[in-house]
Amino acid sequence: MRLRVRFPLLWLFFVLTSAYAQENIVADVKIQGTKRIKPDFIKKLIALRPGMVLDSVTMERDMTRLKRLPSVSHAYYQVFSSDDGRHNVFYNIRENFTLIPFANVYTSTNDEFAFRIGLQEFNFLGRNITLGGFYQYDIFSSYGLSFRAPYLFSKRFGLAFNYNNFTTQEPVFFEDDTADYRYNNKGFEILGLYEPNFKHRLELGFSLFTEDYEYLFGATSPEVPQALTVDKHLFKLIYNFDNVQYYYQYLSGFRSTLNFQYVGSTDINLPEFLIGFNDFVYFHRVGERGNWANRLRLGLASNVNTPFAPFTVDNNLNIRGVGNIIDRGTGAIVLNTEYRHTLIDKDWFVLQSNVFIDGGSWRNPGGDFSDFGDNQNIRIYPGVGLRFIHKRIFNAIFRIDYGYGITKEASRGVVFGIGQYF
Repeated sequence: MRLRVRFPLLWLFFVLTSAYAQENIVADVKIQGTKRIKPDFIKKLIALRPGMVLDSVTMERDMTRLKRLPSVSHAYYQVFSSDDGRHNVFYNIRENFTLIPFANVYTSTNDEFAFRIGLQEFNFLGRNITLGGFYQYDIFSSYGLSFRAPYLFSKRFGLAFNYNNFTTQEPVFFEDDTADYRYNNKGFEILGLYEPNFKHRLELGFSLFTEDYEYLFGATSPEVPQALTVDKHLFKLIYNFDNVQYYYQYLSGFRSTLNFQYVGSTDINLPEFLIGFNDFVYFHRVGERGNWANRLRLGLASNVNTPFAPFTVDNNLNIRGVGNIIDRGTGAIVLNTEYRHTLIDKDWFVLQSNVFIDGGSWRNPGGDFSDFGDNQNIRIYPGVGLRFIHKRIFNAIFRIDYGYGITKEASRGVVFGIGQYF
């Protein structure tokens, strides 16, 4: 008797759900608003397909994925239903201008004028391939070329290539003294890119390069060579988890990036070492115009007692106002927190203010973990800044920050740059 009751109920449920599914089928997915982006490239990336059941979750994920593309400033969808219950879905794209010149102006290690200029195309061939090059003058001349195509082979597999000939004047710290060296790093890097889904990305590759140190002036030591040329090789793994939601200059959510490297060497003066660091980034919207942004970097390297330690304390990397490469270490803990508030928001232009605190500590080369608590290694720099943002040009954010140190033997300074600090 129970079987006779259940069978009609199951049959009725099957008929109703089948009819509902048939009435909510996607008839077509159309791409609107593209000018330079190839519509077939967009269709390759998105998950929604004709014949699928209409699903708002899938469409929202597609919007998030599209907004992360350098060539897209904003994306939204529209659904138009026909009398038979089938739906035409329109994905509307607002493109960014992607051929971007850039220029950074700053002071060198000896407080002289320094700059970097370059040109990048973030949407080469309409398929979000990045081509770029730069020239830098920082006491010495440097240049580099880059190619990055995350979807070169499919929606999951891509390739990146970089070449750099980088020369700077680097301070080297040993025995409470400092010397300045001409440092050159010349080589290339190849990375395979894999994106299993829009939240996760893996990069795996290697680099061959040569490091050249040439003594300029300052303290000397019999244990520290005045000239050193070393061929090196590097293996790199990067894992990125990105769950950040984008709405023009406003961000919300969490992102984590792990960078792990093995560096091999042909000279005991620059021995082989392991280095790994993880950036944890969290954004939170505050009201209509506010954004709270945070970055925590935790990093460790092989604890070799060398004046050429890999982690640096630097204006442009971690502590705004501290100066250019004022110290080195084999471990780092850095926290950057800032509140961004939009002062002016027009159709294409945004003026954003910024109040921040940058703080961190380093492990001395050959030291131990107690170095992180040493007053000599702790830096805390509050400060203020401005952002000038063009909403239709990718990464067109000119930033200026002023940091003021409040810890022992602190300095102060202005830091310029392109793009948000993190």
